[in-house]
Amino acid sequence: MHILVAEDEKDILNLITEQLRMEGYTIYQAFSGLEAWNLFQKETIDLALLDVMMPGMDGLTLLRKIRETSEIPVIFLTARGEEMDKVSGLSLGADDYMVKPFSLAELSARVAVQLRHLKKIKRPDVKEDIIICGELCLDRLHGTLHKRGKLIELNAKEYLLLTYMMENQEIILTKRQMYQAVWEEEYIYDDNTVMVHLSHIRNKIEDNAKEPQYMITFRGVGYKLTDPIKSEHYE
Repeated sequence: MHILVAEDEKDILNLITEQLRMEGYTIYQAFSGLEAWNLFQKETIDLALLDVMMPGMDGLTLLRKIRETSEIPVIFLTARGEEMDKVSGLSLGADDYMVKPFSLAELSARVAVQLRHLKKIKRPDVKEDIIICGELCLDRLHGTLHKRGKLIELNAKEYLLLTYMMENQEIILTKRQMYQAVWEEEYIYDDNTVMVHLSHIRNKIEDNAKEPQYMITFRGVGYKLTDPIKSEHYE
C-alpha cells in the first residue's frame, strides 16, 4: 500500500516514514502542501497523513483539493489541539486526527484501521478479470499469467497462490494467511508447503530469482508481492 506523508518538520517526517516502512508500506515524502499535491496527482496513493500547518498550502486546503477527486483515507497530524482545527478537518472529510506528540505505535494502528476500511471499499464482491502487477498480467477469465506478453505456465496451486498475492499486492502476507486462503484448511506450523510453491512461482516470474523484484521476503514475517515499476519511486 502507498502512503503519502506530508510534514514540514523533517525529524517527525523521518520518524513516521521509518515506522511505516517497517510495517511494509511504500512511503512518499512531502515537506510542503504543494509538494504533497504534486505527488498525489502523479502517484497512486492509498492513504495520506497530512500536517495541518505547512508552508505554501496548508493541510486543510490540500484535503479540500484531494476530496475533489478522491475518497482515500486522510489522517491529520498537528501540534495544535484546538477543537476548531478538529472540526474543520473532519468537516472537510478527514477520517482521523492525531495531535502531536503522538505514539508511533498508535499511528501505525490507526493507519492499519483506515486501510482495512479502504480494502473493504475497493474489493467488492465482483472481482476484476484482469490484475496487473508491474509486467505481470493475470487473466482470471482464462486462468492465465503473462509477463511481457509471454505465457507463464503455472500449476493449479501456484495459480491460486499468485492470484491471492496479486489481489493483496503491497501487503505483507504470512504463510498461515496464504495457506488458509489457498488450501482452505488449518495451517500446520512449520509446514513448508507454501514456501515450496512460492519458490516455484518466484523462479517463474522473476528475471533473477536470487535478486527478486516482485516477490519480496520479510524474514520472520512473511512475503509481499510488489510492483517493481512503482517501487522505482520508493523514497
